[in-house]
Amino acid sequence: MVRPNCWVLGVADQHKLAEFQSTSSRVYVRPVRGSDRNALVSMAQASQKLHHPWITPPLTNHMFRLYLKRTQREDADGFVVCLRATDQIVGVVNLNDIVRGSFMSANLSYYVDSDQQGKGYMTEALRHVIRLSFEVFGLHRLEAAIQPGNQPSKDLVKRCGFTLEGLSSDLLFIDGKWRDHERWALIDKRVSLTRP
Repeated sequence: MVRPNCWVLGVADQHKLAEFQSTSSRVYVRPVRGSDRNALVSMAQASQKLHHPWITPPLTNHMFRLYLKRTQREDADGFVVCLRATDQIVGVVNLNDIVRGSFMSANLSYYVDSDQQGKGYMTEALRHVIRLSFEVFGLHRLEAAIQPGNQPSKDLVKRCGFTLEGLSSDLLFIDGKWRDHERWALIDKRVSLTRP
């Protein structure tokens, strides 16, 4: 089922939700849209060395169309990370496998433009998406599956408060191979103990 990007917010005026602004003075996040195709495909192509073999962002127009379609399902959301000063897209944060009901959880994935790595933009963006997930979307738990050798990604989630819960063997098929992933999680401790 296809739904609008702000399906979970339950507000009538979706125009107010067109861009989720962070409190950071350097970046903001907003839902991905079709007009982001050229910027995202170019960024993914230029950053292949950084991303391989951790993640496969959309490298072609066709891959972007599939990605955009996936972000419009009930169980996924995609956000671009933009520099506030220029609106340049410097990264992506995705909420995947969103489950409501008793779980109230989602899996997190993300990647940065190789030219912008190490500047702290993804830390700011990830913190905003975490706040959005807990305070606005009402989720209780976020998970990030990270390959053991991807130290920069592990450092990022540690900075954002995630803790290591374990290792899942052959969890995801990436770049032609089943790969082990560490499971990192963050739980919203402020959520009421009553079931939603």
